[in-house]
Amino acid sequence: ERTRSPPRGGRGGRDTRESRGDSRDRGGGRGRSRSPPRNGRGGGDHDGRDRGGRDRDSRDYGDGGGGRRDLRDNIRGSRGETEPVVKETEPKDRQPLASGKAGGSYVPPFKLAQMMAEQADKTGPEYQRMTWDALKKSINGLVNKVNGSNIKNILPELFGENMIRGRGLFARSVMKSQMASPHFSPIFAALVAVVNTKFPELGELVLKRVILQFRRAFKRNDKPVCVAATRFLAHLINQQVAHELLALELITVLLASPTDDSVEVAIEFVKECGYTLHELSPQGLHGIFERFRGILHEGEIDKRVQFMIEGLFAVRKAGFEGKQGVPSELDLVDEEDQIVHELSLDDELQAEPTLDIFKVDLEYEESEKKYDEIKKEVLGESSSDEEDDGDGDEDEDESSDEEEDRPSEQQQQAIEDQTETNMVNLRRTIYLTIMSALDFEEAGHKLMKINIQPGQEVEICTMLTECCSQERTFLRYYGLLAQRFCFIDQQYAQLFDECFMKQYSTIHRLETNKLRNVAKFFAHLLHTDAVSWTCMAYLQLTEEATTSSSRIFIKILFQELSEGLGLRKLNDRMQDANMTEYFQGIMPKDTPKNTRFAINFFTSIGLGGLTDNLREHLKNMPKMIMAARKAAGGDDDSDSNSDSDSSSSSSSSSSSSSSSSSSSSSSSKSKPAKKKARN
Repeated sequence: ERTRSPPRGGRGGRDTRESRGDSRDRGGGRGRSRSPPRNGRGGGDHDGRDRGGRDRDSRDYGDGGGGRRDLRDNIRGSRGETEPVVKETEPKDRQPLASGKAGGSYVPPFKLAQMMAEQADKTGPEYQRMTWDALKKSINGLVNKVNGSNIKNILPELFGENMIRGRGLFARSVMKSQMASPHFSPIFAALVAVVNTKFPELGELVLKRVILQFRRAFKRNDKPVCVAATRFLAHLINQQVAHELLALELITVLLASPTDDSVEVAIEFVKECGYTLHELSPQGLHGIFERFRGILHEGEIDKRVQFMIEGLFAVRKAGFEGKQGVPSELDLVDEEDQIVHELSLDDELQAEPTLDIFKVDLEYEESEKKYDEIKKEVLGESSSDEEDDGDGDEDEDESSDEEEDRPSEQQQQAIEDQTETNMVNLRRTIYLTIMSALDFEEAGHKLMKINIQPGQEVEICTMLTECCSQERTFLRYYGLLAQRFCFIDQQYAQLFDECFMKQYSTIHRLETNKLRNVAKFFAHLLHTDAVSWTCMAYLQLTEEATTSSSRIFIKILFQELSEGLGLRKLNDRMQDANMTEYFQGIMPKDTPKNTRFAINFFTSIGLGGLTDNLREHLKNMPKMIMAARKAAGGDDDSDSNSDSDSSSSSSSSSSSSSSSSSSSSSSSKSKPAKKKARN
């Protein structure tokens, strides 16, 4: 007979492995001929089973039909439990998925518009959710398709959306797009710069998030994110959305402990915004390159990075060619409209991530109406103008006739601003430029860029003098700046000459400290020949014409001139024959009293060497007076002759007496000499 093969798993069988099958039986000692069924399926004879111990034809999927019940049913029966009855329920309608941060399932635009139109409650959470999704898609689409050629067309569409409600969406979309394509950073920076002029909080939010992104990437040593963030920051600095001090702080952080990656990131950053730093803060840029030179000399970084530093120096020498600030097609913001955010890397910044998440607005309609008004101000009321234009030809004809009659009246009316608002703004601009510059060259360069109308040049001279007088001590910065303007244009030299006259005429109003600064300021201009010495004609050094303040002014002025030129050169300048008429007031020779006063004044201040000519003049003054009297007294010849005879006799007597005295003295001296000879 044909022998049977034992089934797998050790179930049943009449061969030599019967004992082993009994121990492996899952029934737990039920016998070797039958095995417990699986999952309620009935078990059959082993003869009908295949190799795996399963008979596909004899399976029973129910509890009827002669099949054996499942063990679980036996267990329930032994415990007295009954099989639970399943109640049939009606199918429920499928509910829409709850949308989270990601926005839920995708809804096509036409379907979304249809759902919004069918929505009855225009202020409910569902409608607000739909408008939020539409706003998000619109902002993402506009930001993604912006480029250098269509940015001017994208901006009106962008302002048409509710940018106040979607400021978080805008910041997130811009940063995400810039991170995906860093070479478009100038375009995204220009987009943020224009939005910043209308909504400064949006520009500040983008700048905060970019700074925080750089912080996280720098701590994690994430180089790609670091490079993208610094590139975006560089172009925001070029667009004057961020202050240039942020660039100096960022480079300082990168080069504090230089590594290959940090130096490479710093090099790329300087290449992007180096031209702007050269214009706004040349001294800071010089310090940065000195740090690069020190890193290069230390030689602790890789050779590749050293070559990159040398390439950066070559780019600087070429004037940052190819990356000179903002391209012309992206220069969309005027300097007057720029709003600069002075944020630092060390500030406690908040990214405000809740702005990216949908929230129900209880005052939805009011906020939408407010933004509609803001949108009209930003974009202009073009729609109302178009409606007015389309009313009719008759209205246009009537308005044109009225406008033809009005121009003559408007031309006759000239508006004069007597509040001097423009002048005050100009002075404020000049003052801020002078006080914010690092050195006089930078200040002169910025002041020359200011749009100064003809006749307003004197404001620069006045502001320089006033700023110099306000300092605690004299700073050569102001003198060098005024000297630079005098050398650039001779008109400024004449204006400073007028300022000298005004300051000297009102010198008694100044305090001692201000007086000292003003005197040193004009002394610097004089000894550098920036101003002509003809201004000395305004000085009158007499006891009646001077006050204590004016004497202090003249004292400090000439002391500074002697330090700048030296006493000999100053004396030669004062004795110049071509300039004598301008020094008559400071070196008076009209009366002995005034001459003596001038001599005593210069001697007391330690400049007695300047009074040699005055002393000789004072000695010869009696003879000059006598000669003048002789010339004037032609009628009194007899009196003058008698006076001359008496004077001659007295002089002869005095001469004879002097000769006799001299002879007697000589004889007295010769006598002891003779005695000595005899001895």
